[in-house]
Amino acid sequence: MSASFQQLANFIWSVADLLRGPYRPPQYERVMLPLTVLRRFDAVLAPSKEAVLKRYAELSSKGIPNIDVILNNLAKDEDGTPLGFHNHSQLDFYKLKGDPDNIGRHLADYINGFSENIRKIFERFEFDKEIEKLEESNRLYQVVAQFAEIDLHPKRVDNITMGLVFEDLIRRFNEAANETAGDHFTPREVIQLMVNLLLEPDTRVLTRAGVIVTICDPACGTGGMLAEAQNWIRAHNEQATVKVFGQDYNPRSYAVAASDLLIKGHKDGQVVLGNTLTDDPFPDHRFDYLLANPPFGVDWKAEKKVIDRWPNFRGYSGKLPRINDGALLFLLYMMSKFQDYKAGDRDKPGSRTAIVFNGSPLFTGGAGSGESEIRRWIIERDQLEAIVALPEQMFYNTGIGTFIWVVTNRKSPHRKGKIQLIDARERYTPMKRSLGDKRRYLDQAALDGVTREHGAMENSETSRVFDNTDFGYRRVTVLRPLRLRFQITEEARERFLNTCPELFDALQAVQDELDSEPLLDWNQTWGAVQQVFKNLPGDIEGWAKGAKGSAQKKIFRDCFTTTDPEAAPVIAKRHKKGDVPVSSEWFPQQTLPAVESSELYALLGLYADVKALVEYEPDPALKDVENIPLKEDIVSYVLREVRPYVTDAWIDREMRDEQDGGIGKVGYEINFNRVFFQYQPPRPLHEIDAELADVEKRILDLLREVTE
Repeated sequence: MSASFQQLANFIWSVADLLRGPYRPPQYERVMLPLTVLRRFDAVLAPSKEAVLKRYAELSSKGIPNIDVILNNLAKDEDGTPLGFHNHSQLDFYKLKGDPDNIGRHLADYINGFSENIRKIFERFEFDKEIEKLEESNRLYQVVAQFAEIDLHPKRVDNITMGLVFEDLIRRFNEAANETAGDHFTPREVIQLMVNLLLEPDTRVLTRAGVIVTICDPACGTGGMLAEAQNWIRAHNEQATVKVFGQDYNPRSYAVAASDLLIKGHKDGQVVLGNTLTDDPFPDHRFDYLLANPPFGVDWKAEKKVIDRWPNFRGYSGKLPRINDGALLFLLYMMSKFQDYKAGDRDKPGSRTAIVFNGSPLFTGGAGSGESEIRRWIIERDQLEAIVALPEQMFYNTGIGTFIWVVTNRKSPHRKGKIQLIDARERYTPMKRSLGDKRRYLDQAALDGVTREHGAMENSETSRVFDNTDFGYRRVTVLRPLRLRFQITEEARERFLNTCPELFDALQAVQDELDSEPLLDWNQTWGAVQQVFKNLPGDIEGWAKGAKGSAQKKIFRDCFTTTDPEAAPVIAKRHKKGDVPVSSEWFPQQTLPAVESSELYALLGLYADVKALVEYEPDPALKDVENIPLKEDIVSYVLREVRPYVTDAWIDREMRDEQDGGIGKVGYEINFNRVFFQYQPPRPLHEIDAELADVEKRILDLLREVTE
């Protein structure tokens, strides 16, 4: 039967209802996915089945070993192309229907009749267990008989439709299991947009005769992205050779993708089961194009022990993201698979990648964090080409906003040093019927519009082009002096003597000398206190030696001082003039304004005294930070934005960036809301008043109807 994707998915789901009882809805996929794959294999092999059986009988009678290679080449599709797999069982789905009493044994024999590459796929499905369970519950024959009635041959159900069927079925299974938002599948139109952004700029190269293209999806799921990329290339160049590679962590998704690869005849391609973050199945491969939709917000705690033992992560040696979101690690893996690039060198063609993220990788993490350092590493290497913001409610299992990143190590000359942001959040079309959380889609006009905007790279209401440095900033710590008022009060005395009773006589001597009035200069006060302790008579114990004495002094200050904005700043150190030279290394790649040296020293917390430079102790409660754009020098910014409002503030010169050594920590973030924000002025007050008056009148009218 020929059917649309939705009709076919609904039919298969109706067959799944036969499983109710021995299976709960979240478990349906254990049966439905392998049977769907098996029925598709059965349909593909049908044209050459008799020839394979005849040849198998000949080879078996002669005792020839390793017959898989011979029979795999003999099994062909309707166009005569070898399939690369075969089935030498006498059975097929129609014959399975003919013997209800032995359906379990026959189905197992039928699966064992496949070539080794197919049997390995079904081992990942663990379908032998399900056959036993279905037979015990008398459901197996009913389900197999229903599947025998549908024709899943690629001529009737093409690969795109089959991919949509798989995605729809898996979405329903996940919804039944109440899966998290991270376990989702990519809508077909999102994949189309990703493929357009990835491949359209290379149309001239991809349409050349004899071109060979390699594509990788390290989180391939059921293989939808690989299929769409291949379809795009084939639509533009039927002679192109496309080699696809994929990897997935879910055994059933892997089995579906590997099956699809075999059905399409990708002998040079490969889909592997494994963990992308820790297991690299293609260590010696580099790819022309990579695309992926990795899990959103999934932690990598299980992989951390392995990754921590590595000297770097896939060539990146900086800080890694937080343990609760490993999305950016997938991008780092993909970038490690880039081919080397050198303009004009065919052996170093470079690579391009497109990846779907939620909003977190755009701005999560402040300067110096793992996320910010990864963004910095990508942007400062000039490899971030564009980011497209997609509408919300686009995915089946989550309604959150998503973004497509385009990353490449071979930007076009006009894109060098630039990043393009495209806002497609309002370009959606509402769906007539929701599919899970998916209530919107991008129609063809929207896809074409975003693709054209990307190609044009011009500024408009929904497209902005920025310099790389526009997204960078220095996070500078701003300090203010600690100002302490000293006063000996009864409450403070009691608190101090509860901790240091041995200093009772010493404290009394201090109080006799300084009295109980408040003193607003701690520097002078502390000098006087120290002098009192020096002059204590021999029978009165003073500060203890070593660590205990340091602790006593700290307790003394904590008990008898409080902050007071009217007090004098507390001096922490005194430096000889010239001992702390202002170095240009503190302000890398910045042209400082012409300011007096004393002003520059003061901005760094070094204030001129009679014979020295005084450094004040900072007040932790007044500590603040400023994010200063990389395009602006620190000194000008602080003089304009900080000093007019806080005259005693200075920059923490000890907080330095680990990479360039400059003051502050460099960070990168991309804030779409800030870039595309459009101010909407409030309505005039008379309009609001009139509307409120109208509402009040209607309320009073309703009340009269009730009371009268």
